[in-house]
Parts: sequence; structure tokens; C-alpha cells
Amino acid sequence: MAQETAMTELDKKIIRALQGDFPLVAEPYQVLADQAGVSKEEFLARVKVLEEQKVIRKMGAVLRHREVGFSANVLVAWVVPEARLDEVAQKMAASPSVSHCYDRNTAPDWPYNLYTMVHGHSREECEQIVEELGKACGISEHTKLYSKKEWKKTSMKYFCE
Repeated sequence: MAQETAMTELDKKIIRALQGDFPLVAEPYQVLADQAGVSKEEFLARVKVLEEQKVIRKMGAVLRHREVGFSANVLVAWVVPEARLDEVAQKMAASPSVSHCYDRNTAPDWPYNLYTMVHGHSREECEQIVEELGKACGISEHTKLYSKKEWKKTSMKYFCE
């Protein structure tokens, strides 16, 4: 495990730069390094250290599905035998219509242990995708939770005093 050290002002600048929109340019890390006030090499080296220290756990994109043409989505909660969970999750996650796929603990009155977020151009298309995913994986027991309203589409922001 990496040795933990105190977070520096530079670390905070780097985190602020990383949590904004990713620059869509040929050298995005140069732009981010410039925002943090360091060289690209120093920026990337420090990001690696922050990852090793588990300060940064992941970096990822936020899909604004409506902006890219998907007008419908559904969170599908599946009941998957524990022995097949990894296999089924990998197969479902590979679908281009699935943006999220994760497992959760069950409860006595909630047997669902695998969740997928399915996007489509209509509710009917989402229904068809869910049916196809279930058939392809041999899983039939599920419930569909359709979005009614989107409340938030932003991530946490740190060090933005």
C-alpha cells in the first residue's frame, strides 16, 4: 500500500482541474496542467501518486444522454444467481445500450442484486433492449424503474472554496 502524505495545495489544484470538463483538444493534460500551474509531466506524475494513495479512485465521463439523442432510460434491477453474477454483469455491461452496471446487496423484500441503466430513443426501445439482455443472459426476473425527472447531473466538486 502506498504511504499516505498530507494533501498539498498543488494536489488541490490538480483535483480542481480534473473535476471540470475534460478539454477536447489534442493535448488535454497540458491544458489541465496549465490550469494547475505546473508542467504536464509534473501534473501526470502527481496524478499517479494520488491514484496510488487512493485519493483519486477513478476518473470517468458523465453521459448526458438527452444531449446525445437518447430520450428514454430505465434502471433495471435483475435477480441473478450469485454464481453467475460476474458472467452476467460482464455480458450486460458490454451492451452499447448500457451505461452503468453494478451489483448491490439484496434485502428480504428486495431480491434484486444486479442493476443496469439502459438508454434508448423511446420507452419501447428500452423495453426491447431489456428483453434482449434478459434472453441473452438467461435471466428473466427483473423490475424496471423508469426515470420521471432528472434532478442532478453533476458530480461532487472538491476544493472549490
